[in-house]
Amino acid sequence: MIHLLLAGSLAGLLVTEARAAPALSPPDEAAAFAAAGYVKKGAQWRGDCEDPGSASYVPPTIETVQDVNGDGRPEAVIVEGSAFCYGMTGQAFVLVSQQADGSWKQVARAVGVPRFLSVRGTDGWPDLEVGGPGFCFPVQRWNGRQYAQNRLEYQGKPCRRK
Repeated sequence: MIHLLLAGSLAGLLVTEARAAPALSPPDEAAAFAAAGYVKKGAQWRGDCEDPGSASYVPPTIETVQDVNGDGRPEAVIVEGSAFCYGMTGQAFVLVSQQADGSWKQVARAVGVPRFLSVRGTDGWPDLEVGGPGFCFPVQRWNGRQYAQNRLEYQGKPCRRK
């Protein structure tokens, strides 16, 4: 999905890789949103972002559904957009994973643009770059319980924030 977000008077263009997300069944979709911490208000899922209705607001949407860690079950990336809530980055995401019993569990949450890398951590989970404005991004690695900060990199090379 392509997101165009405006941050105040500064027009910032934030583009994420275009992907078509396969649909989850309605019960799985509801369970994924609930696991991510969202609550359905009317016809829309809502989270912690209390955007007052700015033009940049995009309600939580399932951006991708795929088997990220190779266990045969889907993971979903849910994205909410808002310059009011998330500043120049313009969005936050939650990664949820379907468990063996069919329930859904939150695996990662961050302000930024998620990108799965080819390097893998424990249990086949790919490293997760959290992108946004700038040139040096945090990369998180699955340690068997959670995604945790592993390194900073830009275009596959180590970097340092100044």
